[in-house]
Amino acid sequence: MLKLAGAILVLLSGTLIGFRQAARYADRTAQIRQLLHALQRLETEIGFGHTPLPEALERAAAGAAGPVASLFHRTAERLRAGGAAVRDALRAAVDEGWSLTAMREPERSAVIRLGDALGISDREDQIRHLRLAAALLQAEEAGARDEQARYGKMWRSLGFMAALLVVILML
Repeated sequence: MLKLAGAILVLLSGTLIGFRQAARYADRTAQIRQLLHALQRLETEIGFGHTPLPEALERAAAGAAGPVASLFHRTAERLRAGGAAVRDALRAAVDEGWSLTAMREPERSAVIRLGDALGISDREDQIRHLRLAAALLQAEEAGARDEQARYGKMWRSLGFMAALLVVILML
């Protein structure tokens, strides 16, 4: 009876690990999409609303959730506190909160490059940089969706199969 309970726990644990790994792929795709929406909102705020950058960042964060919104909130807070340039504020927010996201280095570098251009040029140039960052992120989103479809299924199966192998070896 104890062996059976242990086997069930091992099987359940392995399956959950596989599903968690698969969920990371789905989280990455969703967070890139949220980041894209936030950048589009930021573009609208800068281009049409003539909104000051800290307020525009807060409004862009309102459309996002979780760690993506946190990146924009932290950047806006640093800008409101004064003394920090946009690039330094965004870089500090990314360094502080990036580990909480499921995104990878290409997305990180696109955000950092965007921070280097925000707040130092005219409105049209900032919009052009926002669109460039959005184009880079759209390409990464397409790759993330492909990875999610391919590797998500693999991880779910692998978690279950590895746990089943351990159970067979136990019994």
